[in-house]
Amino acid sequence: MTNLALARQYRPKNFDELVGQNHVRLALSHALEQGRLHHAYLFTGTRGVGKTTIARIIAKSLNCETGITATPCGQCQACLEIDHGRFVDLIEIDAASRTKVEDTRDILDNVQYTPSKGRYKVYLIDEVHMLSTHSFNALLKTLEEPPAHVVFLLATTDPQKIPVTVLSRCLQLALKKLPSDQIKQQLIKILSAENVRFDEAALVLLAKSAKGSLRDALSLTDQAIAYCQNNITLDAVREMLGTLNHERLWAIFDALEASDAQALLATSQALSDDGLDFEQVLDEFITLIQYISLYQAAPQAIQYEELDLDKLAKYAKRLSPEDCQLYYQIALTGRRDLPLSPDPKQGFDMLLLRLLAFKPNDIESAVPAPKASMSTPKVGAQKAVPKTTVAPIKAVNQNHWSEVVAALDVAGMTKSLLEHTSLKSQDKNSIELVLDESQSAMLNDKQHTRISEAIEKHFGQKLKLVINVGKGGDTPAQQKADDAHSKKQAAISSIQQDDTVKALMDQFDAKVIPEAIKSNT
Repeated sequence: MTNLALARQYRPKNFDELVGQNHVRLALSHALEQGRLHHAYLFTGTRGVGKTTIARIIAKSLNCETGITATPCGQCQACLEIDHGRFVDLIEIDAASRTKVEDTRDILDNVQYTPSKGRYKVYLIDEVHMLSTHSFNALLKTLEEPPAHVVFLLATTDPQKIPVTVLSRCLQLALKKLPSDQIKQQLIKILSAENVRFDEAALVLLAKSAKGSLRDALSLTDQAIAYCQNNITLDAVREMLGTLNHERLWAIFDALEASDAQALLATSQALSDDGLDFEQVLDEFITLIQYISLYQAAPQAIQYEELDLDKLAKYAKRLSPEDCQLYYQIALTGRRDLPLSPDPKQGFDMLLLRLLAFKPNDIESAVPAPKASMSTPKVGAQKAVPKTTVAPIKAVNQNHWSEVVAALDVAGMTKSLLEHTSLKSQDKNSIELVLDESQSAMLNDKQHTRISEAIEKHFGQKLKLVINVGKGGDTPAQQKADDAHSKKQAAISSIQQDDTVKALMDQFDAKVIPEAIKSNT
């Protein structure tokens, strides 16, 4: 048993043990192997991604008794002393606590002296952006032309605060946040070595909560080991972190599908009773909608072990793609406006009611299609529009299909899908359509049912509907586009032949811009 935290116990001691940051590891390894060393390095990146660790590995590589190498032995006195933090020629400075110019001058007074034990004297200045302006000015000359035996290693989480005069004197290496999967794999490796039992889903949650910082992930893992008594489970980690149980979110989808406002408000109250932050709840809800949409489009792309894939598949079938897009946009807008509400729960309640009020099903049913039998009185000399009578099923052909689509009692996405279909064949009991392949992603079981019901209602009989995906051919949408193009070409020709336009073109060298001509219909 050790009293060292996991982050210290498993700190990488060479480049091979480094987790991630391959772009930095390769650059430094090649520089060390080729002897092309820079006198000042600046490591930037968020907390816990390896800035100080890489700096210490460089110090070992420069002072290892086997020579300057990208693979320090880890066994010589210099390597061991650096690992234990007592190597006299590695001077670590916390800039956050030594910001004054006097502190910087004291340090620089010793730069001229040769190393006591090692090959190089290495100055590691952490959080260098905290130095005062005068301290940076005092550092400039030495940083530009240090003695041959000195290497500066600077680390910062905020490079924007460092003067450009300092940045220009350093070789800057930006460290990236670690992907959650990479953090999870490292946690599995460490916990296996520590003989701690764990659920992989719990490690996914810990890795996600670390937000790209391996040190934060290891600190959370230390806490989880103590909290879970060496058996890390998903429920225990959720309770420890105060994160949301997805069952609450699935309940929101159930209530929306059932149009049950009381259930929505009850779920909101339960979330409030659990003491959860509604901003975090909305973040999880938005993420879940995104995963449902992703599952509908490319289920093989789902790689989030914390999710119940069976339940995800169930709701992906129950919700249409347009439902998901609408819910996502409403939730995203509500997340933005949540801080403006008098109370977070009040803002969350209104968001749930907004989701219910703007359900796509309700929109579609609330906007009936115009009926062919209805007529509108006309004013003045306008001609009356003749009543359209759609041919019975036995007489329908491709030429009549556009009229049938216009008369069907549908709206929204269903209407758009029908306008991109063409009639392939029909008989007394069935009708076969071809959907343009560009629209195939929006066709699902719910849309198929809506189209089938609309056609049966229109013709007044049961019909078997078959929709194949292919080249759309002469669809209503294509007919509209062709008609609009013909009208535009006629308008362009008419304008170009107009005597006034010709005179303007001749007198002022004017030009007709076809793209600027718009149809009024």
